[in-house]
Amino acid sequence: MLTRNDATVANALDLVETVRPLGLKHIGFKDVGADALMLRRLTDAIREAGATPWMELVATTREAELRGVKLGRDLGVDMLMGGVHVEEAIKILNGSPTHYLPFAGAPSGHPTRLGGSASEVEAQCRAFAAKGCAGVDILAYRATEAEPLDLVAACRRGLLDFGAVVVAGSVNSPERVAAVRDAGADAFTIGTAAIDGAYAPGAGPLTAQLAAVLADCAARA
Repeated sequence: MLTRNDATVANALDLVETVRPLGLKHIGFKDVGADALMLRRLTDAIREAGATPWMELVATTREAELRGVKLGRDLGVDMLMGGVHVEEAIKILNGSPTHYLPFAGAPSGHPTRLGGSASEVEAQCRAFAAKGCAGVDILAYRATEAEPLDLVAACRRGLLDFGAVVVAGSVNSPERVAAVRDAGADAFTIGTAAIDGAYAPGAGPLTAQLAAVLADCAARA
């Protein structure tokens, strides 16, 4: 994710060019931190780099969230993550090619914290699958009421094979990459830890950080 502290970074376009040699297949950003015109340019740049564009909603009001859903639809992002007003979002996205992965649990604030028990999250995920969602966005390491990996496993149980479990937020070490995979996640996001050089301390700037992430993922494939 071209983000730091739950917002799209100001130099996101430059970072797309910086990481282009890595051949990344998925690059994402948030609905906050840049205006619609900038996000349009960013979406186009991601596609031109050969990657799938993702956007995550982190707006904290219903009105702002639904504006973000409409923006994601209009941008034509392939994957739209986050948000809690699921039925309204599905109606907005109906007929578009954008796949929707709402938040599981009870997110609040910005940067976001996550409430909800594992049993509640599992039931939510069953309901989301029944509504046709492409999966869920679980802020496992922002949890306030449950163990992070218990929530990942709960998402997997709830979705079965009908959607993707994407862990977002604070996946900032090889140990966490391994842990979320073993708990049943299909994917994870990484932003601040890579941009700030914290994922692989001493390895170097962003491209070196992402190369380390890719190597760790390949080792677990």
